Amino acid sequence: MAELNKLGLAEARDALRKGDVTSVELTEACLTEIERAGALNAFVHNTPEIARDQAKAADARIKAGDAPDMCGLPIGIKDLFCTKGVPSQAGSRILEGFLPEYESTVSGNLLDAGAVMLGKLNMDEFAMGSSNETSVYGNAVNPWKVDDRELTPGGSSGGSASAVAADLCLAATGTDTGGSIRQPAAFTGITGIKPTYGRCSRWGVVAFASSLDQAGPMTKSVRDAAIMLETMCSHDPKDSTSADLPVPNFEAMLTGDIKGKKIGIPAEYRMDGMPDEIETLWAQGREMLADAGAEIVDISLPHTKYALPAYYVIAPAEASSNLARYDGVRYGHRAKLDQGDGITEMYEKTRAEGFGDEVKRRVMIGTYVLSAGFYDAYYNRARKVRTLIKKDFEDVFAQGIDAILTPATPSAAFGLGEASDDPVQMYLNDVFTVTVNMAGLPGISVPAGTDAQGLPLGLQLIGRPWEEGDLLNTAYALEARAGFVAKPGKWW
Repeated sequence: MAELNKLGLAEARDALRKGDVTSVELTEACLTEIERAGALNAFVHNTPEIARDQAKAADARIKAGDAPDMCGLPIGIKDLFCTKGVPSQAGSRILEGFLPEYESTVSGNLLDAGAVMLGKLNMDEFAMGSSNETSVYGNAVNPWKVDDRELTPGGSSGGSASAVAADLCLAATGTDTGGSIRQPAAFTGITGIKPTYGRCSRWGVVAFASSLDQAGPMTKSVRDAAIMLETMCSHDPKDSTSADLPVPNFEAMLTGDIKGKKIGIPAEYRMDGMPDEIETLWAQGREMLADAGAEIVDISLPHTKYALPAYYVIAPAEASSNLARYDGVRYGHRAKLDQGDGITEMYEKTRAEGFGDEVKRRVMIGTYVLSAGFYDAYYNRARKVRTLIKKDFEDVFAQGIDAILTPATPSAAFGLGEASDDPVQMYLNDVFTVTVNMAGLPGISVPAGTDAQGLPLGLQLIGRPWEEGDLLNTAYALEARAGFVAKPGKWW
């Protein structure tokens, strides 16, 4: 039983159907490993009793022949998703003690399908960060280690990435606003897909930047990502941006046949100072896809260089608006007041105590770019740049390009504390991923190699809107040729 936590979703699903294992056994194996892995700080709210009850119910469904693909599979839920009756803090002090009376649509879809919730996973506060160091719970730790250096698992979905990579759960939910699924997936040697904006409902997911946020799965393989994504997706009338489109059987589309597909290689993703290891891996990725029968085409996405600065205007602007609701009145943390303090002082003290430094920084930036006199100079200009970025992709896809191959990150995982004092350096971690969010496209990170220290490196594939099936199939072909099987040495 001790090894059952190492299974992926597909393997565990098939074993459950055959009767080789029960959901209760899978769940107990994961719960045992979670208890042992406190040093990773990946899970921040454990729900063992809920998990055991759900596992028993899943076994009964399987026995009765009523078993969707996710039925009986133990997973972790990022703390950004509201889970009914279970603490949902978004990694922030200001939501301390918040117990939602409702379930997010995405987590609800998974639970309705019989998935087992092991608990809530660590994350950067309000999903604002690239290293999981802004969390009120303290940082999650990457299970990969070099010379006793503790490494970041990436952010904001760092707890999700760490938990999946360390086999604490079979898979996990993540969210991606500027790369927060794909970057931590690359840093920990797992697979993570951000679907097209609108494919997964945002209802019940604590908002960071509403026009950019999107949920997605973080898994041990591309096949697992296809299985979990299908359950997570749905049309939701409660989310005005949710797409009323049928959800394909993504797993059935994993043929590995990409003969004749055109894969674009954007010139603008070759950056000054990019490590040779990243450039080499990118070249190897091109060769792998060509070996699979794809046609490799050089392309241009000319407005890429403006994506990061435009993103760091739009995202804080939307965050400033979204976070205005946290005031200590109805729920969450409220500061203690001095005699004579009024409502203004209560708001000021509560928000000063409740928000961390990075959240305050982004709220102030966002408020500034939305203020009179600066709205046109910053926010409107950034929106125009976003339109140009989107058009770059549309033009490339109109030329027959089926997917675009880029590096996932500019480096392997870095040490905790190494970049936390330099916000600009931290923001540069999103340089390869933010364009996908700005254009609302699907993107996936696939582990494809290691650096000189043995740390995992990922490659990113960007797909056409609403073509997650084709994107997953291309990733499946890349995964097969990359043959990444490395695992972190167990030290926790």
